[in-house]
Amino acid sequence: MLHKMPAVASALRGIRGHLALFVLLATANGACAFPTWIGVFGAYVHHTDASNPGTYTVLMNQSYVGLHAEVGIQVNGGGWQTFSMTYAGNDGSNSVWTHTPTTAYTPGDAVSYYFHGYDDWGGHIYDNNGGSNYSFTASLVPSARAGMGAIKYAGGAAFRVWAPNATSVAVAGDFNSWSTTANPLAADPSGGTWSVDVTGVDYGDAYQFVINGNLWRIDPWAKDVTNSVGNSVVYDESYTFGSFTTPGWHDMVIYEMHVGTFNDSPGGNPGTWQSAINKLNHVQSLGANVVEVMPVAEFAGDFSWGYNPAHIFAPESIYGSPDDMKDFIDACHDRGIAVIIDVVYNHLGPSDLDLWQFDGWSVNNMGGIYFFQDWRASTPWGDTRPDYGRGEVRSFLKDNALYWLSTFHADGLRWDSTVNIRTQNNGGGGDIADGWSLMQYINNEIDSAASWKISIAEDLQNNAWLTRTTGAGGAGFDSQWDAAFVHPIRENIIESSDANRDMYEVRDAIAHYYNGDHLERVIYTESHDEVANGHSRVPEEIWPGNASSWYSKKRSTLGAGIVFTSPGIPMIFQGQEFLEDGYFADTDPLDWSKATTYSGIVDLYADLIDLRRNAGGKTAGLRGNNTNVHHVNNTNKIIAYHRWDSGGAGDDVIVVANFSGSGFASYNIGFPTAGTWKVRFNSDWSGYDAAFGNYNSYDTTAVSGAKDGMNYNANVGIGPYSIIILSRD
Repeated sequence: MLHKMPAVASALRGIRGHLALFVLLATANGACAFPTWIGVFGAYVHHTDASNPGTYTVLMNQSYVGLHAEVGIQVNGGGWQTFSMTYAGNDGSNSVWTHTPTTAYTPGDAVSYYFHGYDDWGGHIYDNNGGSNYSFTASLVPSARAGMGAIKYAGGAAFRVWAPNATSVAVAGDFNSWSTTANPLAADPSGGTWSVDVTGVDYGDAYQFVINGNLWRIDPWAKDVTNSVGNSVVYDESYTFGSFTTPGWHDMVIYEMHVGTFNDSPGGNPGTWQSAINKLNHVQSLGANVVEVMPVAEFAGDFSWGYNPAHIFAPESIYGSPDDMKDFIDACHDRGIAVIIDVVYNHLGPSDLDLWQFDGWSVNNMGGIYFFQDWRASTPWGDTRPDYGRGEVRSFLKDNALYWLSTFHADGLRWDSTVNIRTQNNGGGGDIADGWSLMQYINNEIDSAASWKISIAEDLQNNAWLTRTTGAGGAGFDSQWDAAFVHPIRENIIESSDANRDMYEVRDAIAHYYNGDHLERVIYTESHDEVANGHSRVPEEIWPGNASSWYSKKRSTLGAGIVFTSPGIPMIFQGQEFLEDGYFADTDPLDWSKATTYSGIVDLYADLIDLRRNAGGKTAGLRGNNTNVHHVNNTNKIIAYHRWDSGGAGDDVIVVANFSGSGFASYNIGFPTAGTWKVRFNSDWSGYDAAFGNYNSYDTTAVSGAKDGMNYNANVGIGPYSIIILSRD
């Protein structure tokens, strides 16, 4: 209600002291004592001027029974409005009353106010500072809410941004008609950040920060963007995921996926999270229990591998909304499939990069606060290596890693090109100590928050320190892509001449370990890098233009057999299981008709995955840590190896691989124990392809007699370019 003050003000003039009080009416019958004063004392203040809108406080020297209080407020000389105050308890025998407005004042507003107490029987008492009223100028105050970016609360949102060199920061968006002056941010007490609470902000509102009056910037912490050169969007992070347990690392089989090409039609936009969901049953039936998605942070344009992130907290908009991405992860989990996110911290952008000279500051015209300002900025992709030595940048990257693992329930991370985090120019330049410590820092944080979630490095430099613990001085990764496996195996199955295949190279690739732990490497013959950048799919490399040939089928599946039987975490690249040809491009979707045409090859991969995961309970050794490559014949191009965990029936596994074009009907090799060894897999089975020879790979009996350093031996049959797997019941 409106309250006019002139008469009251004149009646109260002349009252001395810091309390201005006046009893207009006594109680009607004197039965209840009415307060003899109203005001504040001691630690209390009338209004918390340092906050906005602040809290009004008044005391009356009687208990609250039958009493009421209100505050009259006038803004910028306008009309007076009164607001009921809330009883907030007693201070001794005095009742305390408070009022906090729901809406902040505009910074600079001139606010006047007085207090009015009254009771149920007609008594009134005022405090208006001796007739002049109290007053303050509304301050620009930072938000008290924790967090970066847009922090939603009931009725509005706080905004916070790091811009240590800015002279002014404002937030403009749908909620203020994109005004650059309506909602300035205040400098936080420390840290170079700016923040403000803004009422009336809803989920879905678009916004940008305006720095120094003319630098429009997408929020670096934006969880959603309209596109890479569009606006930040206030995102509701709430989502209900189903229950899921990440598979043990020894049981993992990884399927690398590019969302834009996994399930799409040529022409038009790339594939989406929803289109990918529509093909997840294929991955499930294949037996792969981990999907590793290539980078999904918002990138420039619509078609990309994803290794050019512009906004690292926002999922790529062309694939769908952040909730669509969560739907995909939840759909994977529903099918027993974990999800690993590929992240890029070796560089950012370089295009559509609002982080570049974010607050206007830079040295030598370099990237500004988020980037190194010297030689360390240089990467193969531009001068955009983040400044790993700066605390705010380290927190930015660390929080991003944890965001995917927590808010999106991802089960692990694959780090792109860690060699370009720890060194310059793919290892050819100087060491970057801050990069090594960044990897340690983030991996320690992941281990502390969720130690069962896997962190994988793509370093490809055969460096065992990547997967040593941080306590030992290592980078703290759980596993790493193994160049010591993929390159010699690819070379020896692609090579056209049998005579040039080197079984000692194959042996060393199979038997390679990091720090004695088979889980510290990821092994494969195809990945996005290996089937592009001047290379093609393995069947295409074997016979260019004739990827469906017998040779391409035989030797590519031989390579797959080595992947699934060697120590390490096996991985395939999307479409590998149905002989996808050519090379990988972000504009060339998978040809799903091949899954029908080569359904037998799909079955071959599924059978290998079942054996690797010990689905039948007969091949536990393929998940074990132990390997002995006990037979190497570089003349006939035969290799055999023993895999085991604890050893014994259902555990010991013998793998025999023939890298030649000739079959062997009775080939003698060593076995670890006597008895019947059954063939669990023969890649030459005609059920996989009608052109395969169905070579007689028979169950065999190992008898006493030293061979290959073992105490027993037996004969096996094996077809050309084939692999067989044997174990005991």
